[in-house]
Amino acid sequence: MLNNLEKYDVVLGSNSPRRRELLDDMGVKFRVEAIKGIDENYPASLPVEEIPVYLARVKADGHPLKPAELLITADTVVVLDEAVLGKPASETEAHSMLRALSGRAHRVISGVCVTTATRQESFADTSIVHFAELSDEEIDYYVNNYRPLDKAGAYGIQEWIGNIGISGINGDFYNVMGLPTRKLYQLLKTF
Repeated sequence: MLNNLEKYDVVLGSNSPRRRELLDDMGVKFRVEAIKGIDENYPASLPVEEIPVYLARVKADGHPLKPAELLITADTVVVLDEAVLGKPASETEAHSMLRALSGRAHRVISGVCVTTATRQESFADTSIVHFAELSDEEIDYYVNNYRPLDKAGAYGIQEWIGNIGISGINGDFYNVMGLPTRKLYQLLKTF
């Protein structure tokens, strides 16, 4: 599938091991070229639904594109009560984020941008994630045994906390991992 991409040198502009795994699982042949030095700040007036697409475009614009390249960039945010929960700066902040998410529903919004020398398309996808009540002991275990500092909202749904703490999802599971694969597949078919 996606034989139309054979004319491109497909580049994933991300260091995320989850995005690499998901793109590989889609059968896309690609190489990774992380884009360094990108300012991931966004205008304070930007609606939360637009933040991940804005950041995915910023990442794309920061990559010097060659004529035969097709670049895929993405960004994911966790939103609780209209507040964006980014990557925690410390274990203490990770614990606080997970405590805030415990027993509540939140949105996970991923933005994706696909760019060639002649075309740029982007989209966002939203999933609603429902967390069960988490004990302090469960949160401590996760924070101490996994790597919540490199994940928006301080958790990876594919890890232990997702297995024991997620009580439901409305939307794309893979979106919560950081790459809405179904929507990306549909877009890539048009290139």
